[in-house]
Amino acid sequence: MKRIYVAGPYNAANVIDVLSNVRVGIDTSIKAIEAGFSVFCPFLDFHYGLISSLSIDQYRANSMAWVAVSDAILLLPGWQRSEGVREELRVASIHGIPSYESLDELQNALGS
Repeated sequence: MKRIYVAGPYNAANVIDVLSNVRVGIDTSIKAIEAGFSVFCPFLDFHYGLISSLSIDQYRANSMAWVAVSDAILLLPGWQRSEGVREELRVASIHGIPSYESLDELQNALGS
């Protein structure tokens, strides 16, 4: 089972747009799981904040560790405007991990 890291914009100018970004990330992750991939969905990380006081550096370190062991990165619309995604892609590049801009493209390249 191929490991997929879902990367897209999280932050936004207002809470409604943040929640919309989270919804897109989770929805895409579910579709990737249904397609047969094992998925790391950083859009679920906000749950940690509900019961802990992790720092942003701890969140990022945790995510980057998953990027480093993924078989591919699945990019969500608007990823270009996300500083976090650009950093995730930098780490992926170091490890020779490819990125794809759609689930169809990902499935064509890796199967499921």
